Amino acid sequence: MIKLPSLAIISLLLSNAAYSQQSLEFKDVFDFNYAKNTQLSENGSILSFSAAPYRGDPIGHIYTLTDKKLLAQVERGTKPMINKNATWVAFTQTPSLLEQEMATKKEKKQLTSNLVLVNTKTKKQRTFANVKDYQLSNDGIWLTYREQLEPEKKTKANGSKFHIGADKKDKHYPLVIVNLANNQTHHIKQVGEYSLSPNNHGVIFAQSSDDGSKNQIGFFDLDTQVKSSLFEEPGVTLSQAVWHPTSPIVAFNMGNYVNDDTRRRSYKLTLWHANDNQLTDIENPKGWFSAKTAKLVWSEHGERLYFQNRPLLENKAPDLKYSDNKSLSDFDTIRAQKGLKIWHNADPEIKPREIKTWKETNKHRHYHAVYHMSSQHVAQLSSPQVKNVTLHTEAQYLLGSDNTAHLKEVMYNGFFQDYYAINVQNGHKTTITTHTRFKPTLSPTGNHAAYFEDKQIWLKDLATQQQISLTNKIDTAIFADDKHDYPKEQSSYHFAGWQVDGSTLYAYSKHDIWAFDVATAQATRLTNGRETATQYRVRKLDKTATGFTPEQTLVLSAHNLNNKQTHIATLSLKDNSLSTVLKGAARFDVVKRAKHSDKLLFTKQSYHQFPDFWQVSSDFKNPQKITDLNPQVSQFAWGQKPELVKYKGHDGEDLQGVLIKPAGYKKGDKLPVVIYFYRYMSQRMYDFPKMELNHRPNFPMFTSNGYALFLPDIRFEIGKPGPSSTQTMINAAQKLIDIGVAHPDKIGLQGHSWAGYQSAYMITQTDMFKAIVSGAPVTNMTSAYSGIRLKSGLARQFQYETGQSRIGKPLHKALDLYIENSPVFFADKVNTPILMMFGDKDGAVPWQEGIQYYLALRRLDKDAILLQYEGEPHHLKKFPNQLDFSIRMMEYFDFHLKGEKPKEWITKGQAYTKE
Repeated sequence: MIKLPSLAIISLLLSNAAYSQQSLEFKDVFDFNYAKNTQLSENGSILSFSAAPYRGDPIGHIYTLTDKKLLAQVERGTKPMINKNATWVAFTQTPSLLEQEMATKKEKKQLTSNLVLVNTKTKKQRTFANVKDYQLSNDGIWLTYREQLEPEKKTKANGSKFHIGADKKDKHYPLVIVNLANNQTHHIKQVGEYSLSPNNHGVIFAQSSDDGSKNQIGFFDLDTQVKSSLFEEPGVTLSQAVWHPTSPIVAFNMGNYVNDDTRRRSYKLTLWHANDNQLTDIENPKGWFSAKTAKLVWSEHGERLYFQNRPLLENKAPDLKYSDNKSLSDFDTIRAQKGLKIWHNADPEIKPREIKTWKETNKHRHYHAVYHMSSQHVAQLSSPQVKNVTLHTEAQYLLGSDNTAHLKEVMYNGFFQDYYAINVQNGHKTTITTHTRFKPTLSPTGNHAAYFEDKQIWLKDLATQQQISLTNKIDTAIFADDKHDYPKEQSSYHFAGWQVDGSTLYAYSKHDIWAFDVATAQATRLTNGRETATQYRVRKLDKTATGFTPEQTLVLSAHNLNNKQTHIATLSLKDNSLSTVLKGAARFDVVKRAKHSDKLLFTKQSYHQFPDFWQVSSDFKNPQKITDLNPQVSQFAWGQKPELVKYKGHDGEDLQGVLIKPAGYKKGDKLPVVIYFYRYMSQRMYDFPKMELNHRPNFPMFTSNGYALFLPDIRFEIGKPGPSSTQTMINAAQKLIDIGVAHPDKIGLQGHSWAGYQSAYMITQTDMFKAIVSGAPVTNMTSAYSGIRLKSGLARQFQYETGQSRIGKPLHKALDLYIENSPVFFADKVNTPILMMFGDKDGAVPWQEGIQYYLALRRLDKDAILLQYEGEPHHLKKFPNQLDFSIRMMEYFDFHLKGEKPKEWITKGQAYTKE
């Protein structure tokens, strides 16, 4: 076991040095960096990511892991990509933040990015300007990219009226092919879709002509550097092309712009063998076709080609328009211009949801099929009867699902699915379970499936359809989520996976990992989490694996439910030996494993320690720190080491919360406290705080400026979410007073969405809190119940009957509960100042909920302010609004909790003026 240095000494130094450190200011938050799009080379030698500040230009980083050194940085480098042999690291170099902010809406569309290649051997950088997209070969010798130049206006050749135009969104640019070894360059005009063979066989591309009459599917041979035409016909085009992982074979979908109906245009799936110029057409099943949005993907070694298709569509109805005097009085033509949507009780989905799913999914919905290379046959995997499949390209059996039969029930009862096992060889489907909220797991051999129902794990033999409970006789473990407090069935702790031969199922209890022998149903506990209050979970680092091998050593997270530390452990399936390999007062996370090397990346974090990257081999000996992205943390009076505080829930249950005292705190100080909450929060004990400004308080901003911050766990009573959360919060706040930390007249609440509701409700029941900031709260459950979540198009009824709002009954059966839990009906009881915030394009909670509460409080002359952020959704997205709200939140608390002079907007508001 490797024990990394304790944070105790660091925390002590931070406390003693608090007065010499500076308080955090809002501008300081801008400079904190986070690693985005982290890439680890397959050989484990190169680490790359984009270090993105909260406000500013990102910097691409490349590290050599053999010597732990920073190899190179790329200004404005984003979306790193490491080619297969790690010769190059490619970055998309975006325009500067200043350029983006200064550009008009039209000018932003014209901004282009560069491609920067960094040679990992020489450190030299090569920049290619105005790059739309690019591809690199596995060996790093060849680069292809499209140059995003302003497209030339196409003219009709020789005055001809012939013209076949490309689809509006299909842009064609010059294709540049570069030999990076000798810098030879080749250009091909007006290229749309293209694909570079990863093994240097060549480049296939779709090239358009000015009028479409000489479009072609072409091939550029990288060995001979000769361009040839595979297909040349008016309007021909490609929607996608993908090369076989190892062989000189390319699969592509070929269509023709002659048919301008993009939904009904058929694309032929073709295999082309580059070595012998042989073409193979892959036929869809009768009555099916592949349209423009159909995708292609090979299995890892190329035994199977997965493609997408859909049933043939009915012919498009004629579009009736006014064309002559007769049409002006034709009823069919007149009515064709109507604006109407019919809402019918028999509709499977309510109209907004139907429109949403049509636009995003159903309009261009495709299904999955597979072509087997050896037998040259097609198997249809999903269909209108089983719409969805969880695609794993290496699996012999896939999990299919369909919710068609349960769409109407979603409105009031939540989400259900029917699940199936799908044989990849022939597409045969076997039912696993129906009308369930819980996703089952399918064995790699397809012989068995496991699912959760009635608080038990069930094993089903798919051949005989016989099922047995695996857990009903185990009384020493908890398999149903004991934190569940919703008015619906308890969920499980989920599944860990299977032995690759299907002989063993691995599943989770509250604390442990269990192995269940499929033949005998014998259960074996593999970890000792129950005794130590530790929750063990498998970290799946190989996305291509279909199961575990008998000799495998698994990497586990080990989260202690009492002290909230998260360690790393290993579990040998060979002898069931369990070892803790990374340990300390922190949170450890293994984030990546190199595909072809014994190299793992992990992070270690705490409130004072940013989660930088570390490297280690699979024996977890001698871990080494690689990055130091935010050394400036040490400059600030960040706050004291977080500590856990215990208190009672509404029903006497033992709960915990995280208390973070301010920098410079002295025992006996009575502090202003901001309580930030939602549901469970104590698991954040060792999380580094999010250094951003948005709908929640920035934790160090408060603890650096004289506030204590408290993150309590909240539990709810079904039917009484408002009263139960209120009592829990009173208990938690009183505990802070009792231990001598909180000043009883300086406690504020901040919550958003569900916590916004809770805080808005709490002040109707108690005067314990000095001020609250409530973001996007539901305030009237009777109106919200039959409202619509505009972003998803879903009715809100299920949230109250079975979901987060936890009433447990429909409005007509429990009107008293809906009223009892609604703040707006008790506005006369409010004596606490409230600052509400809403985006007026909120797609989750109608912002009229905030207006209702504001108007009720205003009518009673209560101290209420409503901030309306224009054009914003449920969470603020625009940086000026994020910053503005963060500043106003602190100003509001500074006035009410610290007694500082109020800003004018707090006392007088702000008049509307517009030049």
